[in-house]
Amino acid sequence: MFTVPEAFARGTRAREGAAGEKWLAQLPGIVGELLDRWGCVPDSGVRHGGVGVIVPVRRHGSEPAVLKVSFPHPGNVHEPDAFAAWAGRGAVRLYERDDARFGMLLERAEPTTLATLSDGDEVVRIAGRLGRRLAVAAPPGLPRLRERADAWEAELRRDAVELTHALAPRVVDAAVATVRELGRDQPDTLVHGDLHPGNILRAEREPWLAVDPKGYAGDPAYDGGALLKSRAPALTEAGDLRRAVHRALDVFAEAAEVDPERARRWAQFHAVEAAFWARRHGFRAAREGPDLARLTALADHLATLLTDPR
Repeated sequence: MFTVPEAFARGTRAREGAAGEKWLAQLPGIVGELLDRWGCVPDSGVRHGGVGVIVPVRRHGSEPAVLKVSFPHPGNVHEPDAFAAWAGRGAVRLYERDDARFGMLLERAEPTTLATLSDGDEVVRIAGRLGRRLAVAAPPGLPRLRERADAWEAELRRDAVELTHALAPRVVDAAVATVRELGRDQPDTLVHGDLHPGNILRAEREPWLAVDPKGYAGDPAYDGGALLKSRAPALTEAGDLRRAVHRALDVFAEAAEVDPERARRWAQFHAVEAAFWARRHGFRAAREGPDLARLTALADHLATLLTDPR
């Protein structure tokens, strides 16, 4: 009998309101139906992320896999498309999909994430190498990041005016320039869209495999921004944050085989976005209070020090 994890239920209710409550009531039935259809039996404890539950299972009597069911949201639509395009190349394999229920049967990886490694350079290097392997021709139908450029620019300009913030005009202007100069002219290359250490798992078939893609088509250097944003708290321990940040970008760019200047500019854009997002919505790790203030200040600092090339 599947039971919705309480922490997952609380987060879903807080984020989605009545729609989340309705979906949570349906979730045990969805899980049960997919288990039956795909010939799976639960194998161990249920895990969850921010928007989906992960049920470890055995299919065909013995083969390990996981059933993932996500809250229906536009940001989750193209996850199975990305897995299908990669066909196991640097990411977990997709065995079955039910797009109407946002359900997938996936290759099982270990719960250990890349974030557990103590060598910061190795974390970034592994992520970059995976990013390079995931950068294949994007299939038709995936959202193109270039189509978001107008909305990005409008949001940056609106937030700069409406929000009380500490970002200098030149910092916001640099992010807008990235949208104008890089954002509107991107290749039709499949990118993960949220490539951070928590979305890279230890595995048996390959040492590390990616999970939880957004499934975008765009510039492979774009993924460097999400990676750096996730690494920023750890990089503060290095003492010289500027040096540590540029070191991480250099290591990523070399491993991912992308232009380091493009990686820097996308990372600066991500940091400005994060600084404004924090003021409107908070972060998943901190919705309010001193922790939110600390992370917001870090996003401001990161955006500022990335504004100028070294």
